[in-house]
Formats: sequence, C-alpha cells, structure tokens
Amino acid sequence: MTARNVLLSLALIALPGAAQAGDPYASDWAPSAKSQARLIADGAGQAGFQVKLAPGAITYWRDPGESGVPPTFDFAGSVNLARAEVRFPAPRRIAEPDGSEAFGYSEGVVFPILVQAKNPAQPVTLALNANYAVCEKICLPARAALSLTLPAGAPTPFAADIEDARANVPRHVDAAAVGVEITALDARNWTLCLPASTGPARDLFVEPPAGWWLEARAQTAAGGHDCFALALREAPADAAFPVAVRATITGGAGALETDLKLAPKS
Repeated sequence: MTARNVLLSLALIALPGAAQAGDPYASDWAPSAKSQARLIADGAGQAGFQVKLAPGAITYWRDPGESGVPPTFDFAGSVNLARAEVRFPAPRRIAEPDGSEAFGYSEGVVFPILVQAKNPAQPVTLALNANYAVCEKICLPARAALSLTLPAGAPTPFAADIEDARANVPRHVDAAAVGVEITALDARNWTLCLPASTGPARDLFVEPPAGWWLEARAQTAAGGHDCFALALREAPADAAFPVAVRATITGGAGALETDLKLAPKS
C-alpha cells in the first residue's frame, strides 16, 4: 500500500497497566484516549489482548487500509515463554471522516495470542508492550504495558471471549482447494472468483509486498460465484511479476486466508 497520511498526537496518552492486582485471569486495564486494553487468560495457558473502544472510535487490522497504522506487539521480558503469536480476527471496511477507507475494528476487539511455554510444567508470565492507533476524527497513538501470569487447569470467565476471537481468525486454506480462480484482464487488473457461499456477504482484503498497492472491490455475484475486481494502483520501479499476495476473504461460511500469485495477461 502507499504511505498513509495519519495525524498522530505528539504526546503518547497512555498509562501502563499494572500486573494483575485483583483478577487472577486478567491484567489491569491500561487506559488511553478513546480506548483501554488488557491481557486476558482462557485457563488453558493461552491468552488474548483485549481492546475496548469508545463509541465512534476504531482501531486497525495488520493492514490498516488507506489510513491508520497497524498494532505492534513486543513480548520481551516474559517468563517461561518460548513463543507468542498474535492472531488477527477478520477485519471490516470502515469509512473514515476524511473520505479514506480503513480496515479494522469498532467497539472493541480481542486478539488471540498463541502461547508456547519453554517448560510446559511451569506457568507462563506474559509481559506485553503493545502499541496501536485509535481514531475518531483524528488518530491518537495508544500504548499498553501489561503483565499476566497465565493460569492452567480450568476455564476462566474470559475463555469464551478468547474462543470467539479465535473462531473469527481467518482459516488458512489452499486457493485451489476452495476453488479460487484468477483471471488476468491486462497488465494491472484481475478478477478473482470462488464458489458462492451461504452466510454474510463476502469481502476481500489483499496484502501485497511492501511498495505495492492493490485495491479489491466486490462485483455482483453471478453464475454461482462470488467475484472481486483487483486493480494495481502502485508498484515499485523495479517491480517484477508474478507477485505474491496474501488474500483474506471474509463473510460466507467463515473467513479464509490464502496465498496467491498475480501475473499480467500474457
């Protein structure tokens, strides 16, 4: 995507969240302008990063769209942690006041965290420094410094929230296995189609390499297929095809993620 023009406050309006003071299954909230965030545990050694947003505020997916910045997560300082991987629930398109279009979340979101312990017989203490943007009329940076020791043995009050968030993470599939077909129209335009599915209307989000900008728009469903138009808006001066693209398809019977390669019409 192209560089985003985002108005960010020069002051970082946030307070670090303390380690779990009263709730053994959640850290304290880390407040910031228009949002608050905390760590929550599912009782099986796994976790989630929960963000609550003020009415009208939004935060962003890993590809923020035309404006905004993606969240970042740093687990340095964690105890007994071999690996922590933050998963992103499926996004939606959000119209911004300046006329741009963002990809992200409103009201709130839980990012599931896949946790792997160094020693499975011992508990993991997550130490998370998260940075994310919260936007309403302007965008402000938010920071959350959080710590939580993950209990194991029985479900917690947050187990269902984390499981719901996991269920909304796109499932990785092979493009051919789900019937994805790509047709090159010329050097800068493609059509992507896949068999129609019951459920909510589908949408498509595409993530090309740095320096590329691809726009995806839904077309009218026809012939038992859901189709999307892909248009190349920008490419590096030394761009070469085929270009690898990560595609996220939302709606239908459940969100999907797949890897594609785009090449111009020969």
